[in-house]
Amino acid sequence: QVQLAESGGGLVQAGGSLRLSCAASGGTFVNYAMGWFRQAPGKEREFVAAISRDGGGANYADSVKGRFTISRDNAKNTVSLQMNNLKPEDAAVYYCAARVVVVSTNHWDYPYWGQGTQVTVSS
Repeated sequence: QVQLAESGGGLVQAGGSLRLSCAASGGTFVNYAMGWFRQAPGKEREFVAAISRDGGGANYADSVKGRFTISRDNAKNTVSLQMNNLKPEDAAVYYCAARVVVVSTNHWDYPYWGQGTQVTVSS
């Protein structure tokens, strides 16, 4: 069973950048498709980005396309989310998640979750 731990959140001004990282342990990382989701206060958890097991395919929410980039390093058991041109509406707790084999944009398809990292964007 894989364990996930996010890092890299913080406070940034609108237009700035942050890079989130998620370290995986306890499982065979290359077996897992990985996703990033976020949840703002009073809102449902929403899909941000996902990447295939080999890193060859990625999906993005329309709201982040062109600004966010998901990547993974299977040698280091990590997945990252580079966030550029951040907007106040990007503020949320960001979670990484893992599921076996195929990518999904649905949070309910992911059985493994990290504890989340807070991203705050000031206007």
